[in-house]
Amino acid sequence: MYRAIAKNKRNTVFIIALFLLFIGGLGWLASYVYGNLTIVIVTVVVAAVYALIQYFAASGQALTMSGARQIEKRDNPRLYRVVENLTIATGMPMPKVYIIDDPAPNAFATGRDPEHAVVAATTGLLAIMDDSELEGVMAHELGHVKNYDIRVSMIVFGLVVAVGFVADMLLRLTLFGRGNNNSNPIMMIFGLVALLIAPLIATAVQLAVSRQREYLADATGAMTTRHPDALASALEKLAAYGRPMLRQSSSMSHMWISDPMKPGFMDKLFVTHPPLPERIERLRTMGGGF
Repeated sequence: MYRAIAKNKRNTVFIIALFLLFIGGLGWLASYVYGNLTIVIVTVVVAAVYALIQYFAASGQALTMSGARQIEKRDNPRLYRVVENLTIATGMPMPKVYIIDDPAPNAFATGRDPEHAVVAATTGLLAIMDDSELEGVMAHELGHVKNYDIRVSMIVFGLVVAVGFVADMLLRLTLFGRGNNNSNPIMMIFGLVALLIAPLIATAVQLAVSRQREYLADATGAMTTRHPDALASALEKLAAYGRPMLRQSSSMSHMWISDPMKPGFMDKLFVTHPPLPERIERLRTMGGGF
């Protein structure tokens, strides 16, 4: 467990470095095409500032995009007490608790560290889970907090948003640039290729981070509650009653306990979550060992 936490801290540094390298590479190529070194300097500086802002602001962006609202104990005693009891049992700081008005059953955690963590659940999740299943789900989310998955997921979220923004900016510069820029075939090809490759890079990063993190959070949650079968039962309900979220965003799909996106073409190839049946089987096997 401690090795996993240390690895996640290293992954955070690696992802930020990858982000700066990728953006810097785009800036260098643009400066080469236009013969202006200032472009790469400005790009790297802006990218570094953006990475710093994302470190502190990405969790708020995720909450806004999902439509989450913060609650206190009086607003939803059941959810709040489950989270509160789990944090007392694990010795963790109490995170902020949010509810999302959405019939799709789902939950996620975010924040830069356990001291600044947030957990959120949908109204759909609260409606179908019994108390032990809800405890299993929230223990899973607190597992992400304990293992520092939330920090990695938050940085990935910022990376995905930034890559899409840069790709869009390059294409606009290519098509609508002033002077001779929009007639430059190299920049035209560069902008189009960047626009096509950027989502693939973002998806690759999401896949690399998300799948093993879900298995680890399942195991952490099961160890916390000492009741793996409760989380397995909750995942079975997610498989049976799951539906796409009303407010979907591919940039934060890796943060949820269950994939919130509507299935599409090549869905199985690019999903950000391991298959629910595999997660359930692992938990059932773990439960037999308790």
